[in-house]
Amino acid sequence: MKNNLKIIFLGNPDFALPALEALVKEKYQIVGVVTAPDKPTGRKQILTPPPVKVLAQKHGLAIYQPKDKTELLEIIKKLQPDLAVVTAFGMIFPKEVLNIPKYGFINVHPSLLPRWRGPTPIQTAILNGDEETGVSLFLIDEEMDHGPILAKRELEFPISNFQFPILSQKLAELGADLLIETLPKYINGEIKPQAQDESQATYTKKFSTQDAYIEPKDLEIAQEKGGDKAIEIERKIRALNPEPGTFTLSLSKGGLKRTKLLEAKIIDGKLKITKIQVEGGKPKEI
Repeated sequence: MKNNLKIIFLGNPDFALPALEALVKEKYQIVGVVTAPDKPTGRKQILTPPPVKVLAQKHGLAIYQPKDKTELLEIIKKLQPDLAVVTAFGMIFPKEVLNIPKYGFINVHPSLLPRWRGPTPIQTAILNGDEETGVSLFLIDEEMDHGPILAKRELEFPISNFQFPILSQKLAELGADLLIETLPKYINGEIKPQAQDESQATYTKKFSTQDAYIEPKDLEIAQEKGGDKAIEIERKIRALNPEPGTFTLSLSKGGLKRTKLLEAKIIDGKLKITKIQVEGGKPKEI
């Protein structure tokens, strides 16, 4: 089955790497890897490939970087895959694309759907104070994270103390394991996709720099009095680092300076900032 099943993989960031690595390790036939175009990054605007491209190059896989849905359609038509595996690709696919693979498009999504559909399920779970989360495999349709579920799995521990990068990695690894376990069962017809309960659906949004800003007066209240403000800011620091990066503004001799708030914890009900980075300086523990 593995040698005969033609798979196309679509993904961009680090979160997608464990799933692609797992498919390669299990010797599935990957006929193409689709990822975003290289982008200028950093102060020097160096043209940088997506992490998925780097991994695909390492394994000698065919790489495609379409600029839009029209180019993507031509790639899918050309490759004629039996199945598409998607994780963190960030595109709503048109019906004409979805209809090409015999077994459809499977998405690896880092939440227990229908809870937290959309682009930022991990960050939103942290911000919301969720104690549990997990991954869902579902068949993509024309709506956002809406299609029928193939499998779900919860993390085996509470998430209340995890920062986004660590939680993201753990969910990516869990998703990769669930994908490898589920694929043969789905292809062999042993799994019946289950419709999501629309009454339970919740949604996420993309976070802006403004979302990551913490008012100095709120920070003072959280540190001196604690309470809900302390909880809210501690969650924000865990959820929104490294991107867009939580920060506050402080007055100095040179005017207002941005200070990144990198790590924090709650001690005796009050917020304790433990790691910062003052504008122009290096990260430091305090």
